Amino acid sequence: MKNSLFTLPVILVTLIFSSYSLALDEQDKKLISETVFQDMDGNNRVLNDYIGKEKWTIVMLWISDCHVCNQEASEYDDFHDKHKDTDARILGISMDGIEGKRDALAFIKRNEVGFPNLIGDPQTVASLYIRLTGGDWVGTPTFLIFSPAGELKAAQPGAVPVSLIEEYIIKNSKPADSKM
Repeated sequence: MKNSLFTLPVILVTLIFSSYSLALDEQDKKLISETVFQDMDGNNRVLNDYIGKEKWTIVMLWISDCHVCNQEASEYDDFHDKHKDTDARILGISMDGIEGKRDALAFIKRNEVGFPNLIGDPQTVASLYIRLTGGDWVGTPTFLIFSPAGELKAAQPGAVPVSLIEEYIIKNSKPADSKM
């Protein structure tokens, strides 16, 4: 019984990831290139600074007081360390807002997060998610998966085991692109 309880969520997440492919129109591409975030040093950045750079980019939307985000941050950091030099990377976007930057920095320090993180206004980040996916904003953590070409391939609210992200990337990579 315990095994089947674990299997069902894994199957559901796999089905959602594998069937969810999003085509970005020109307005969406413009939105990605013009929506401004700040890095933790206060520099203005856009998603195009990170996505479409010959690697899969997993964007993790988080907030410092999210229990699940805190619980699983190290797992995503390990994924980033394992893949950043080959085929994939994590980009975090804190929804704490500029006024909550101290909380965001405390989250990064507390969880020893080494992957790059940006910070954005909660309404801006949620609106970006809604516009790009056509889905409702649910909360954090939420993941967006961009292909090496910069195409949004999947979106998933809620925690996602890194093993499923790895499986998704393998399944959706060209044979020459997969280095896992």
